[in-house]
Amino acid sequence: MGAIPTLTTYLIDWGWLRIGPPYIYINIDPVIFSIGPFALRWYGLMYVVAIILGLLIVRGYATRKGITSAMIYRIIWWCIPAGLLGGRLYFVIQQPDLVSHYLAQPQHILATWEGGMAFFGAIFFVIPTLIWRARKEHINPLVLLDAGVLFAAAAQIFGRIGNLINGDIIGYRSTLPWSTVYQHPNSWACLNPATCNVPVQPAAGYELLANIVLLSVMFYLARRVSRPGILMLVYLFGYAFTQFFLFFARDNVIVSFLGLDWGLKQAQWTSLVVMIILIPVTYLVLRYSKPVPEGEVAATYGVPQKAVEEGGEPVTGQAQEAIDDTHKQSAEPVEPVEPAEPVEPAKPVESADEVTSTSEEITAENR
Repeated sequence: MGAIPTLTTYLIDWGWLRIGPPYIYINIDPVIFSIGPFALRWYGLMYVVAIILGLLIVRGYATRKGITSAMIYRIIWWCIPAGLLGGRLYFVIQQPDLVSHYLAQPQHILATWEGGMAFFGAIFFVIPTLIWRARKEHINPLVLLDAGVLFAAAAQIFGRIGNLINGDIIGYRSTLPWSTVYQHPNSWACLNPATCNVPVQPAAGYELLANIVLLSVMFYLARRVSRPGILMLVYLFGYAFTQFFLFFARDNVIVSFLGLDWGLKQAQWTSLVVMIILIPVTYLVLRYSKPVPEGEVAATYGVPQKAVEEGGEPVTGQAQEAIDDTHKQSAEPVEPVEPAEPVEPAKPVESADEVTSTSEEITAENR
């Protein structure tokens, strides 16, 4: 009998990716190419792709809601650094070598190329940034938050692809047929001999699938829900819920929280706290956020807008402040005016003869 063809050994064999039996083998260098000290990495490239495609995906939704392209670009340049900073800082403060490595050598705190981002931190920084920018743009902050989480859900998918290539999200050892084996020596998984060339749960793949499902649900709701803030709640609940359960498959350090030893990881504790905070937030959104009537612009519905001069230029500075003060004064209740005291009616004018007689009497007395 002849030799068994290679195809029977691997269902797919592309060199950098081989699919079993029995497992999925990834042999990708996280660095695409290097020029001197500069290195282009797959993870960084996926961030760029995530931002570009996230903008393309969210632009249609934002336009329907009355958020212009100019607003989107003004807002996104604030949100990108806020997200990167928040994601990195939240990762750093969770590390067991926070003091010995990061605080003792501060140059490592913002060194994102060394690996390590926590998406919950990005959420914590970007949400207040969106609320602030909504006030500046005179639009409903809940409408902007809905657009923001739609962007986040779409962008995360490409971030997870970067995680899969990088090998920086590792699950527990496993013999499941879809377990992942990282083989490239520069892979983050191979920085630890215990996870290099070892089949592990594809935790990043699980998160990728969860992101796709969550984005699909949000796309479905985006055209059917008219109450601002609902997409935000769906995303935050969905992300916290999936993170809590998916981290049971991730080989992360178990930590205690407030003296509680429940066998949970840091992201699971964060998920629980986020879901608890979302309970009163959900009540407030459902109570005070009203559905936008058909035909109205969601982004500006019920939000006072900037005045516009005859030439089409927006009024700014002191002129706008004066207009805002006028709006505030007109909105304040007018105090009732107390009725004036009654005026005594004027005496009737005397006749000419009576006036003359009186005048003569006064003259006689003076003599």
